[in-house]
Amino acid sequence: MVRGAAHPALLALLALLGALLPGPGGAQISVQPLKAIIPRGGSITVNCSTSCDNHTLLGLETQLAKKEVDHGNNWKIFELSDVQKDSTPICYSFCPDGQQSDSMNLTVYWFPERVELAPLPQWQPVGEHLILRCMVSGGAPRDHLTVVLLHEEKELGRQPAGKGEPAEVTVTVPMRRDDHGSNFSCRTELDLRSQGLGLFQNSSAPRKLRTFVLPTTNPHLRTHPVLEVGTRYPVNCTLDGLFPVSEAEVHLALGDMRLESTITYNDDSLFAEAWVNGNVEEEGVQYLTCTVNLGGQSRSSRKNVTIYSFPAPNLTLSQPEVSEWTTVNVGCEAQAGAVVTLNGAPARPPGPRVQLQLNASAEDNGRSFFCSAALEVADQVVLKHQTRELRVLYGPRLNERDCLGNWTWQEGSQQTLRCQAWGNPTPKLNCSRKEDGALLPIGDLRPVKREVAGTYQCRATSTRGEVTREVVIKVIYHQNNMAIVIPVASVIILVTVGTAAYIYNYQRKIQKYELQKARKAQEEAAMKLNTTSHAALSLPPQDRTSSAPKP
Repeated sequence: MVRGAAHPALLALLALLGALLPGPGGAQISVQPLKAIIPRGGSITVNCSTSCDNHTLLGLETQLAKKEVDHGNNWKIFELSDVQKDSTPICYSFCPDGQQSDSMNLTVYWFPERVELAPLPQWQPVGEHLILRCMVSGGAPRDHLTVVLLHEEKELGRQPAGKGEPAEVTVTVPMRRDDHGSNFSCRTELDLRSQGLGLFQNSSAPRKLRTFVLPTTNPHLRTHPVLEVGTRYPVNCTLDGLFPVSEAEVHLALGDMRLESTITYNDDSLFAEAWVNGNVEEEGVQYLTCTVNLGGQSRSSRKNVTIYSFPAPNLTLSQPEVSEWTTVNVGCEAQAGAVVTLNGAPARPPGPRVQLQLNASAEDNGRSFFCSAALEVADQVVLKHQTRELRVLYGPRLNERDCLGNWTWQEGSQQTLRCQAWGNPTPKLNCSRKEDGALLPIGDLRPVKREVAGTYQCRATSTRGEVTREVVIKVIYHQNNMAIVIPVASVIILVTVGTAAYIYNYQRKIQKYELQKARKAQEEAAMKLNTTSHAALSLPPQDRTSSAPKP
């Protein structure tokens, strides 16, 4: 293979001569093919022929590697190999009547060496526009090369590659939530169908896009403004309107110490919770921060937390257990800066110390003394309390309120008998009936029986003395009604019958007497009449007339 060594100036001179010197009716030269397109690095044969039979020189001028592969009287065939770029080979001949030349157009096509979609942002905010860039290196012919940008398989835009090297084609698209996780790519299309070839495509590697939404509002941080040493308190942080919420990261920290948190995701919101421990080495004002990171951006909130120490107040009794009527001193004291109060103590100016003195009585047994201390921390009032109980020793108590002296109940009723002795130490109570020593039935009596009636002697005893009380129980009851009714009814019947008999006999006697009296009267009247008749018969006749009754 012999490479053409002609200088470019020689080629230009030959072309100029071929254009200017051909004589009229002179010899002609031709080249075949007049134009061709081959892949880069390919080979092609070129036929140079002339109509001049007496030529002195026939050749092909080119910078490409060439080799004469055949020839005839007035023609030659050359092979051009390893063609790397477009070229215009020139066939020339020298004939007696002058020089002739003719050229061909040789076009080289090749696919782009690099088709690459420029790296996408790690995160792209939803609603903002994204510029997609496709970089194309190489490829020819450029006037047949087009660049297409794609969203998945959807075409976003296409543009000619242009002459630049590398070629850069851009398209701007708005971002949506639905674009999250989508693939973007670009491809080149070398369209040689007009040259009798095909459509050749080269595609870039796809790039996945992540879109996000981070609200402009800061997280809502909730905590207690003060925290006591030795305690722990939950803190939580919330933020709504996130997308994709599962990709959001939460950072909770107290000062420079990150807190271990639990994160809960729900739709487009998150909830992070952690515990803050009050350590003595962190006493003072600390900064609690919550930072939410998404898409390379962050939102943060911060609050002050004051860690403090505040021991409970010291509540003292001179004697926690005393006998009745003993003087007791009660003291309540807290750290400097605190204000204490003690129940029962007289009013005094606020301060960290207060005292109370009392003469203990039975009513003070079990009395609780409540000492409260208040301290202002970071505009918050914190309270601490202490409680102590006083025990007062006293003898037994058995009074009317606790053990009623007289009880009166109806037999058969439902009752509860209460009798309780008081004292410290607790006294032992014994109640027995005077007549027979039967115990007093303290508690529920269901029902009340007449057998519990009587007078009881109650005795309460303890190591501190003895006290007695008399309890009388009366039970109201009724005798058997039938046992009373039958005798009473019998008596009434007997009395009634007797009375009736007596009245009957009495009336009979009266009637008999009246009858006897009437008969006697009749008899007496008859007798009197008879007597008068006899007397008249004994008188002289004149006397009978005068003595006769007048009409």
